[in-house]
Amino acid sequence: MTTAEYFLAFLFCANGLFNFGYMRRIQELERKMNLALTQLGIDPNVRIAPSSQVMSLAADPRKRIEAIKAYREQTGAGLKEAVEVVDKLAASTKEGGT
Repeated sequence: MTTAEYFLAFLFCANGLFNFGYMRRIQELERKMNLALTQLGIDPNVRIAPSSQVMSLAADPRKRIEAIKAYREQTGAGLKEAVEVVDKLAASTKEGGT
């Protein structure tokens, strides 16, 4: 191996170790936050209800991405959660309209 290859291998390993420690710290902070919320009587897993704007956007299949963006901006939710909420709204709208 050349010196450059050793250096790149070192950077790769160091990056992996850094990310592992970083993720463990985030998980620990999330655990503590959830415990504090539970002690205050707040369910940390409850989802924020979508606004009327998100509901109207979700009703139109052509505006699905806009609805997801709006929900994420309004609630701070992650992409996966926002997609699930918008898809449920769209499905309930479709069932109600049929």
